[in-house]
Amino acid sequence: MINFGEWMPDQPDFMNAGVVTAENVIPALNGYRPLNQFISFSNAAAATIRGVYPARDNSGNIKLFAGDDAKLYSFNPSTNNLDDVSKAGTPAYDLIGAEKWRFVQFGEYVIVSGGIGEELQKWQLGTDTAFSDLSGSAPKADYLAVVRDFIWTANIDEGSGRIPYRTRWSGFNDITSWTAGIDQSDFQDLPDAGAITGLVGGEYATILCEKAIFRATYTGPPLIWQFDKVESQRGCSVPGSVCNYGSTVFYLSDNGFHMFDGQKSTPIGNEKIDKFFFKDFNASYKNNMTSAVDPLNQIAVWSYASTSSTTGRPDRLLIFNYALGRWSIGNVESDLVAPFFSAGYTVEDLDNLSATLDGLTTVLDSQLFRGGEFFFGGAVGGQLYTFTGDPLQATITTGEAAVSMGKHSIVTRVYPYHEDGSVELFVGLRGTPTDTVAFQAGGTTNAAGFVPFRAADRYHRVKMLLSGNWSFAHGIDVEARQVGRR
Repeated sequence: MINFGEWMPDQPDFMNAGVVTAENVIPALNGYRPLNQFISFSNAAAATIRGVYPARDNSGNIKLFAGDDAKLYSFNPSTNNLDDVSKAGTPAYDLIGAEKWRFVQFGEYVIVSGGIGEELQKWQLGTDTAFSDLSGSAPKADYLAVVRDFIWTANIDEGSGRIPYRTRWSGFNDITSWTAGIDQSDFQDLPDAGAITGLVGGEYATILCEKAIFRATYTGPPLIWQFDKVESQRGCSVPGSVCNYGSTVFYLSDNGFHMFDGQKSTPIGNEKIDKFFFKDFNASYKNNMTSAVDPLNQIAVWSYASTSSTTGRPDRLLIFNYALGRWSIGNVESDLVAPFFSAGYTVEDLDNLSATLDGLTTVLDSQLFRGGEFFFGGAVGGQLYTFTGDPLQATITTGEAAVSMGKHSIVTRVYPYHEDGSVELFVGLRGTPTDTVAFQAGGTTNAAGFVPFRAADRYHRVKMLLSGNWSFAHGIDVEARQVGRR
């Protein structure tokens, strides 16, 4: 059997050891699994969603928040609506350009930043019914994180204008203490690395700048934090490319995708997908890129606008399985990708999704309907979406090979190996490496489990089109011979 190997579009098609197409699939150890359809599960907000966040209170109750350019919302499973929970004022907020809502949870509080034009917002879980400004002279900020017992901000405005290279943090275990020098609150300028483009919290702070990456480690008084420039040769070029799983941070630099482990960065797209990405990426809409990690599938996902996008709406998902180091791509429109936790549905709540059980686009035992369950999703326009539909139609194409070097050969049979669903097979043909590939359709498998062909030329590749409720694609077997041989 020819196993479906890595998707490596940066390598030549001829003698490519992996596959040259892996669309609408998720990389697996010995093949590919399906990428599910992106389906809506909320009614629409007033404008395009700019951030989503699930919070959990001390009793385990889930609260799902979202925000557009003028409002913050709470998802209501009883009505399927996004209820306006903005602070008082009309409009309550005014996010512009590339600004996005960024949320963190600190104990029983959810803290939200909306860029340098907005005051930090707070919500006390189990108590509040609307957001309000965070007191204590906190700065306005593009980026927000929880680092140990502190709230951190970066790329900020303290009233005199944007300071793109400054980080500032709260007092120890106090979200309202922001006076420098009091209760361990302070700030740090990083003036030699360009603007800050990302901030990741945890046991230490990872500060991504345009030209470098810093790590801030807590030391306690009097120094409070020790700042180390751990990457001086590269930085993060697109703020929306930053996502993390624990202390592992993924980001896009000027020379490709990297994974940062707190000590160093490792290239993850070099000689695999970096060249493909930069050729496909519409840099005019780089601020529309978003990214997130799906820990259940162990993948990092980047949503971006390709050169085929005429509106700037992201229409591609670049998918990296960080456990296997393998890539794939999805053709999905999404203004945002983000991890969710479901708020839970009662039987009566299901009426908001469909008038009949048969009309539900997600199976009843999906984690979407169980409160507190993780699922991967995002937004399109003003609606929340989840990757919980049926499998998308997928395409996997093998690398190209010559059965008999320099001579014509004929492919007579192709055996597909997959689980569930149905497949159609095609054989790609060309006579020289500079010819355009012409695909010959073979149809679906016969009763003997193969697709018959009479596909003759010098170079061959096989394309598998998967549809229905397929669950795994392993590979193929090919029966071929040199033309003229008896």
